Amino acid sequence: MKKVLVALSGGVDSSTTAYLLKQQGYEVAALTLKLYNSCTKTSMSLQAIEDSKKVCDFLGIKHYVLDLQQEFKDKIIENFISSYMSAETPNPCILCNKKIKFGLLLDYAEKLGFDYLATGHYAKIENIKGEYKMKVGKDKSKDQTYFLCKLTQKELAKIMFPLADFTKEEIRKISADAGLPVAHKPDSQEICFIETTYHDFLEKNIKDFKKKVLPGPIVNTDGKILGKHKGLIYYTIGQRSGLGITTPEPVYVLRIDKATNTLVIGTKKEVFSRVAKLKDITFVTDKKSENFKAKVKIRRMHTPALATVSEDIVLFDEPQASITPGQAAVFYDGDYVIGGGTITTMYNV
Repeated sequence: MKKVLVALSGGVDSSTTAYLLKQQGYEVAALTLKLYNSCTKTSMSLQAIEDSKKVCDFLGIKHYVLDLQQEFKDKIIENFISSYMSAETPNPCILCNKKIKFGLLLDYAEKLGFDYLATGHYAKIENIKGEYKMKVGKDKSKDQTYFLCKLTQKELAKIMFPLADFTKEEIRKISADAGLPVAHKPDSQEICFIETTYHDFLEKNIKDFKKKVLPGPIVNTDGKILGKHKGLIYYTIGQRSGLGITTPEPVYVLRIDKATNTLVIGTKKEVFSRVAKLKDITFVTDKKSENFKAKVKIRRMHTPALATVSEDIVLFDEPQASITPGQAAVFYDGDYVIGGGTITTMYNV
């Protein structure tokens, strides 16, 4: 009998994952990560552990707790802060999946002798002629492949996504019918360690905040000063509201210039660009040829757009709105993930 360790957050998705695997005859245990220290949501972390224990008691499976607070702070939270301080808009979930959930946790599962690590992600893994591929699952509205773009053959060989062939509505019903104690628990928010807003989090966790985050000029593309921003961390590419200036037509954030502490704004037309430069590119399977066509997604809710990928450059066939440094650009072949990288720069050709 294959042994599966379920990453259990105490929510409906991961709890139903454990239930489904047990129903399928696997030897199942669960593990809850303790990730939040005093700078984040300690009480919610403890609640997740408590809820997870209730689920495990209900299912009659063993429950582990792994304390990765320091590792999470060093690898995820510090990166989140430094990215904002570098005028980027980071996606911590992608890094957490790579470094924590399918990095340290997967290693831990293997050390405990488990054959697989399972999670409640909405994505699908297929083994096609000995090669693992990752694709969008049944519920496209809940698709999480964007956040899993850094997974490679090494990780996919040891991972299970049991929710791949279900919709969220179906999982809610299965959970309720099974009587799981968290069946009616609300979904968690996207960034798990943010309690209120990311601005509030950064204000509390950046040392010497008032000395490091300073007001500066808001300028148009001609360099004309139109107002003053309150600190670059409060803005992101494409932002329209909250600029604190009056203009004849709507304006948007085009660039965040860390070197000069300047916020550059422009018209809706100017927020569109065709080129994204990337770093830290990885591929699910072997690296593609130097130039290949793909649908490319530049944020979670973006509709993938046709582009040519060449080394570290993505050239879109049509201009895309708000290409944002710090976010991921994920390559797709239909519903299959090819790979992805982190956006560093955007510009037009």
